[in-house]
Amino acid sequence: MPVRDAFDLTGRVCVVTGANRGIGRALSVALAEAGGDLAVLVRDPDSADRLVGEVTALGVRARVFTADVTDADAVNRAADAVVAEFGRVDVLVNNAGTCIHRPALEVTAAEWREVFDVNVDGLWNCSQAFGRAMVAAGRGSIVNIGSMSGLVVNRPQWQPAYNASKAAVHQLTRSLAAEWAPHGINVNAVCPGGVDTPMLRAGGPNRAQSEAEAESRRARVAAYGYFMPIKRLSTPEEQAAVIAFLASDDASYVNGVALDVNGGLFMA
Repeated sequence: MPVRDAFDLTGRVCVVTGANRGIGRALSVALAEAGGDLAVLVRDPDSADRLVGEVTALGVRARVFTADVTDADAVNRAADAVVAEFGRVDVLVNNAGTCIHRPALEVTAAEWREVFDVNVDGLWNCSQAFGRAMVAAGRGSIVNIGSMSGLVVNRPQWQPAYNASKAAVHQLTRSLAAEWAPHGINVNAVCPGGVDTPMLRAGGPNRAQSEAEAESRRARVAAYGYFMPIKRLSTPEEQAAVIAFLASDDASYVNGVALDVNGGLFMA
């Protein structure tokens, strides 16, 4: 079913961070299919030009805004530019993220800081900057990309910084949801499991530093088919449909949830 037939975002201004690939790209298309205008927030504007062309062909407005989500000043400038261009902000999807695959004793201070800078500080910067416009308008929807990794420990592909950062995302989601609900703003998160994205493939066997590590990575991917009730990876489009629901009026009474979208893996 086309997203437009399921959820209506006509006239809404939707901001998506990290929209140039994976879930972010699929989500941008889904929001445009639902009628939403799109403000794409990326570090590299050239990487999003094709996406903008694709969504404008659907009859909506779209524009690329450049900012590194870890730079609060740059995000504030981007938020001002979005409001100046579109006149409002209705939806923010904090999708930008990164992951370091490394056992705890091998994670460097710089790697730990990088993961938290993007996954937690970046989400905070964007939520605060765009949240100001939403509070002033008295309405809005924020959807954060959490992870099953914020609920359970991924094994055997160790990623302690990522696990901890996504747990922080879930708690920040609840905190903002409680504080901003009286202002008409819903804040929720989705918790994907295994999704066939460039981030997952970047951590695949071909990037392993030893045969033992490659074998553990192959075992992890194979485990999705063994342990999951739905025995396959998710597509980015499946995640995007759930996010579009949370961004729509159909989810107007959903607030502060971290919604599992992992094929039953967490349940299992």
